[in-house]
Amino acid sequence: MSVSRTDLANAIRVLTMDAVEKAKSGHPGMPMGMADIAEVLWNDYLVHNPANPQWANRDRFILSNGHGSMLQYALLHLAGYDLSMDDLEQFRQWHSKTPGHPEYRDTPGVETTTGPLGQGLANGVGMALAEEMLAAQFNRPDHHIVDHYTYVFLGDGCLMEGVSHEACSLAGTWGLHKLVCFYDDNGISIDGHVTDWFTDDTPGRFEAYGWNVIRNVDGHDPDAIKKAIHQARSQTVKPTLICCKTVIGHGSPNKAGSHDCHGAPLGAEEICLTRENLGWPDQPFQIPEAVYRAYDARAKGEAAEADWKERFAKYQEIYPDEAAEFERRLRGEVTAGFDGALDKLIADFRTEAPKIATRVASGRSIQALAAAVPEFLGASADLTPSNNTRWKEAIDIGKHRLMGDYIHYGVREFAMSAIMNGVTLHGGFLPFGGTFLIFSDYARNGIRLSALMGIRVIYVMTHDSIGLGEDGPTHQPIEQVNSLRLIPNLLVWRPADAVETAIAWGASIKNTAAPALLALSRQNLPTLPHTDETVANAWRGGYVLKEAANGKPEGILLATGSEVELALNTQAKLAEAGRHVRVVSMPCVEIFAAQDQAYRDAVLPPALTRRLAMEAGSTALWYKYVGLQGDVLGIDRFGASAPAPVLFEKFGFTVDNAVARFQAL
Repeated sequence: MSVSRTDLANAIRVLTMDAVEKAKSGHPGMPMGMADIAEVLWNDYLVHNPANPQWANRDRFILSNGHGSMLQYALLHLAGYDLSMDDLEQFRQWHSKTPGHPEYRDTPGVETTTGPLGQGLANGVGMALAEEMLAAQFNRPDHHIVDHYTYVFLGDGCLMEGVSHEACSLAGTWGLHKLVCFYDDNGISIDGHVTDWFTDDTPGRFEAYGWNVIRNVDGHDPDAIKKAIHQARSQTVKPTLICCKTVIGHGSPNKAGSHDCHGAPLGAEEICLTRENLGWPDQPFQIPEAVYRAYDARAKGEAAEADWKERFAKYQEIYPDEAAEFERRLRGEVTAGFDGALDKLIADFRTEAPKIATRVASGRSIQALAAAVPEFLGASADLTPSNNTRWKEAIDIGKHRLMGDYIHYGVREFAMSAIMNGVTLHGGFLPFGGTFLIFSDYARNGIRLSALMGIRVIYVMTHDSIGLGEDGPTHQPIEQVNSLRLIPNLLVWRPADAVETAIAWGASIKNTAAPALLALSRQNLPTLPHTDETVANAWRGGYVLKEAANGKPEGILLATGSEVELALNTQAKLAEAGRHVRVVSMPCVEIFAAQDQAYRDAVLPPALTRRLAMEAGSTALWYKYVGLQGDVLGIDRFGASAPAPVLFEKFGFTVDNAVARFQAL
């Protein structure tokens, strides 16, 4: 039996509508509308190996309009990935490999978690950036070990989201010519026809960004699609947007072209009519063998990877050091010299006993570690001098200039977070990016997806409290630190001095299963009275910094960041009055919470119920550690504009007030 291209696209359509119908939820419209585009791309262009979804030189495919996840699941199944028909029948069910939106790690072949619209597109920019930068660093004449494309499917909703403007502007500036995006121009969103709320000149907008734009492609004509892809791949200086005119729900006699098929099952009756309209006689979840043979990418993928391995072996013979470094970076391992550089950094901070802001200590940490972390890809969202994220030897990335290791993102916090996610997912780099902590709100959903995917991205957030002073309440984070601590799998560090800052960097670099966020001070902080034991225990997220002078504490002062100095001064004042307390520093709540119960009880003994927590921010989280019998010295209102010392006094962060609050317990 021979099959036509229409038959191959229809296989995606029927699998989609059947899976959505069985789940009684989902989005059949987009997969049915983009099926022809997907069939051409996957069967004629996409280079991948279903037997090894992590092959380094594979093309990347991203479904930014992730609500149409059945499109990707159908393609993965048909192409020969470890995704069975049973898995498709379990669409949107508990612990299935086919969740409602594509999720990284859950499904073989899914490159990134998508669903929040626009972020997949920004991830694609990050992946394309990583590909071009790795190629610039490792490729040699006649030895191109990094040479692949990034393909992104996206819809109207992705382009309405502001992050698409931020990321695509940068993609055009950088000239990411191996980024090819397919715009599903069907004119429909959940609310209906978009003509009342989305009238942008999208092709003109992307041309203004510096993109190659291919207009008015018939998204249901395989020849037109193929011609457009060929044209995109011929482009060597610009990313490409292929504007595909499609009909949402294509093939459905009564619902095609309507928002009725966007996010709801077609219904049994309409599915029967659609099968008749498509000329598809097979029962639900049955695919003809000829269709499987046409899609099967296993032999072709195995041959492509084998060819690459042969080329890499030749590269390895001529450039053994570069090959070893390339493999190490893809594994995410630290260099042999990293631990020594980190130990020296910590020792230097302890010896020098500097009184510096933790943002400055962070900058010095980056400078000290950069040579041992050649995969660093630093950045700031237009706050480099304030964030201290650039080291002396860093080379700036710029317009059509990608041989470097530092990015100036401009005022684009959201794009920065989402692009860094894409860079990490691609592999080969360890990205970190800086902004003020208050602007984490702009980047929050990208930060959240870093945590959801469990990927190593480091967020450097400075000006962490009212300590930034005169800029006032618009720039003073109050609720940000504790709200970020509510994101599962995000490690939030608020170090109290240079030593804790260095440890935060070391832990963040070594942990490849979670992102980290460093909340750093603007104002200078003294070096704490560290011992070898406190340095070792700081890695555990919370530790006894200074025990009561008599060794028998009657209570605990618990603090983070700049307030640890206040806790130490309060301890001394209480001791003068014969009150002996323990000072606990907790630079990372999440890591402390992951310690065994015995250690946590040793730091915070259950019998010591007289506890005062101190942090210049919202108070609610700290009652978990001080209990209802304890107290929290914090801020549950917006800040004010004044010099930092005045603000700390006015908001009660003084020794006298802290002593009174503890004694009141």
